[in-house]
Amino acid sequence: MASTRATARKPPLSEALRERYKDLAAKAAAAMLEDGMRVGLGTGTTVAHLLPAIAERELRGMRYVSTSPKTEQAALKLGLTIEDLDQVGPLDIAIDGADQIDPSGWLVKGGGGALTREKIVASAARVFVVIASEDKPVPRISPPVPIELIHFGALYTISKLAETRLRDAVQSPDGGLIADYLGPVGDPRELSARLSATPGVIEHGLFEPEMVSLILIAGARGVKQRAGGKPLR
Repeated sequence: MASTRATARKPPLSEALRERYKDLAAKAAAAMLEDGMRVGLGTGTTVAHLLPAIAERELRGMRYVSTSPKTEQAALKLGLTIEDLDQVGPLDIAIDGADQIDPSGWLVKGGGGALTREKIVASAARVFVVIASEDKPVPRISPPVPIELIHFGALYTISKLAETRLRDAVQSPDGGLIADYLGPVGDPRELSARLSATPGVIEHGLFEPEMVSLILIAGARGVKQRAGGKPLR
């Protein structure tokens, strides 16, 4: 496995390179699938590369669960059948992208607003694989951290969190309000606990290392692997 040392910030990738690396990581993850698997599909621009990579493999007996309507629609167009998580049950594997990845394996996810579904699906999977381009690893987690809130008392909840901004006209797939925590992160585990303990917060976008089995990071030298805190087998 590749080293988990802190990754220094690099110059911004060109859009063409970023998309190429996303595609490389997506194909590496798709190659892990086998006939008959129950698979959770994440949400976002990297997953947009994953779906055709999976469809190209023409696997048999697959059962797929989606974390967002956007992913579901894209999957259906490619001939992948989407089912409800409660129908499928525990998943063999879930694959999703990340907005930030720190050296210890903490993730920030959910920039698109589907963080609660993404966390449920990741938790339901025996193996959770994260796919990313080489610009996603960071020396330390920084804001924004997405948060999903219930509508009732949302402004009060935001006032208790402090340094949090509600996104205009953005809701989760299940109707929750999406906000961004913009304050200091410090220890991600401490912030995760504080956000989870705040009444009115449905879920937040900090994913602990223990949820992650494998991180695939694509760059100029190919796809590197980093182990997470959840066993691969």
